[in-house]
Amino acid sequence: MNKLIVGIGEALWDVLPEGKKLGGAPANFAYHVSQFGLNSCVVSAIGNDRLGEEIIEQLNAKGVKYNIDTVPYPTGTVQVEIDQAGIPQYNIKENVAWDNIPYTDTLYEIAKDACAVCYGSLAQRSVVSRETINRFIDKMSCDDECLKVFDVNLRQGFYNKEILVSSMERCNVLKINDEELVTVSRMFGYPGIDLQDKCWILLGKYNLKMLILTCGINGSYVFTPGNVSFQETPVVEVADTVGAGDSFTAAFIASIIKGKSVQEAHKIAVKVSAYVCTQNGAMPKLPEEYTE
Repeated sequence: MNKLIVGIGEALWDVLPEGKKLGGAPANFAYHVSQFGLNSCVVSAIGNDRLGEEIIEQLNAKGVKYNIDTVPYPTGTVQVEIDQAGIPQYNIKENVAWDNIPYTDTLYEIAKDACAVCYGSLAQRSVVSRETINRFIDKMSCDDECLKVFDVNLRQGFYNKEILVSSMERCNVLKINDEELVTVSRMFGYPGIDLQDKCWILLGKYNLKMLILTCGINGSYVFTPGNVSFQETPVVEVADTVGAGDSFTAAFIASIIKGKSVQEAHKIAVKVSAYVCTQNGAMPKLPEEYTE
């Protein structure tokens, strides 16, 4: 319970129509994990600029621990446009600080103490951060209780088959949405198969403990060897869906670590992500009834 749960990868500003908000999947994940009373940490990089200083200020204000190095690149930003359905469209700036996360002695020690990590494909678009993420995962415990979560998170073509295969080989929990699953299955050579069958194939091929499939308004699934949990998506008034998937992952992993069953963790994750959809931005404070 005292060990670290780490979100590693991009730390950035989501520039929304109403202004900028702290974002990036690892920060979103770590923040929501911390709301469940667990010890979380963001690993990333910022630039030596005001935007970088403001990221540190925001994390301090939210009580999120971090290991964030300052590197000679600008702090990352993402221009976010929200469509009429509340779905975000992203314009992610390139050659920024989180593309250059260094692997340090401190990071080595964090990896040894981590009981769970969540990483995605986006921060692996650059060689530097990709190698850092891979080295971090490889230094983590091989204990069966250690959770290595690959939240696919495909963005703007910043991925390829090699990155996806390498990431799936390192993870034991895969999180993917229905659109990403279609893309991945085309790349991997089985496009004409039912969505659930694709999940069973990936679960077996990569020897996964769990595979989480989210399908927007059509519900979500958690596949484990021999079993599947399904939850309907609650009908809510959507403000925006920025960070909803990250909050789902965080709530699910936090619940599993705290001893909940897959079905219980799934229910909590669905409630949390639905609530986040009713709020603006990726890091709203969750009601105590969810985190208790």
